[in-house]
Amino acid sequence: MELNTVFNEGPAAPSATVVLLRDAPDDVEVFLLRRHGQSEVLGGAYVFPGGKVDAEDVEWADRLDATPRDLHARLGEPDLAPEAAAGLFVTAIRELFEETGVLLADVTPQQASAAWAALRTGPGFDELLAPTGVRLSAGTLHPWSRWITPTLSSVTRKRFDTRFFVATVPAGQVPGHDTHEATASVWLSPREALRRYWDGQIELAPPQIMSLAHLARHRSAAGVLQAARSGAPPCIRPEPRDVEGVRVLCYPGDPGHSQQRQVLPGPTRLTWRNQRFEPDAGLPILLGD
Repeated sequence: MELNTVFNEGPAAPSATVVLLRDAPDDVEVFLLRRHGQSEVLGGAYVFPGGKVDAEDVEWADRLDATPRDLHARLGEPDLAPEAAAGLFVTAIRELFEETGVLLADVTPQQASAAWAALRTGPGFDELLAPTGVRLSAGTLHPWSRWITPTLSSVTRKRFDTRFFVATVPAGQVPGHDTHEATASVWLSPREALRRYWDGQIELAPPQIMSLAHLARHRSAAGVLQAARSGAPPCIRPEPRDVEGVRVLCYPGDPGHSQQRQVLPGPTRLTWRNQRFEPDAGLPILLGD
């Protein structure tokens, strides 16, 4: 992963990401995609499925199993219009389907699989699903956090305002990867993903590192979902600084951050060393040991 030092004052693109969850014998697991190495955004890194809001997403608001007003309340963003809030839930469902084949909707596993196969032959999400009258299951998505890329970029030349959601996989559906935007996919516990990152086996961007550290504090999907329902999702605005010529990403609660209250468990800063971002206290602080 390369360190970029591009100052970008452009607006952060509204986006949505879904952390898929499942229970393993001793821990919760999350689904990660490895982005194509030639991708303009985080090429080669392991990420959660997601992407930018499309203009058409808000048009699906009346095909959700919850009202825009209810979804707006769940996001906890007073300045956001209810229709825009509903659009973010649609974006999350659409991107999850396009990238993994998992469809959060009133469909059978067989219908979801057939729809994903059809999607890869050419028609887009709207063209494929709108005529079917399918109802999207926004109620299965739980807001987890919100990440806003700083104007001083460290790992990407683009800025995003991304809402992270958590959800379990519908019974009978099996996520995969599209072999176009992603070249591999894997289920890992958050702790194992962080260990592999530390051992140099996989690449992770800072939002994924910090999110996995957050998730590593839980041992079941039910525990994650309960935590998501217990309060408004935290908004994280990383503040990059150069300390003695070394890039440091500060998070709320760090002495170098303008927000004094810590909102995420784990480290409050990541430092660029060994060609990646690492917490000063090493792996144990990521794992919660």
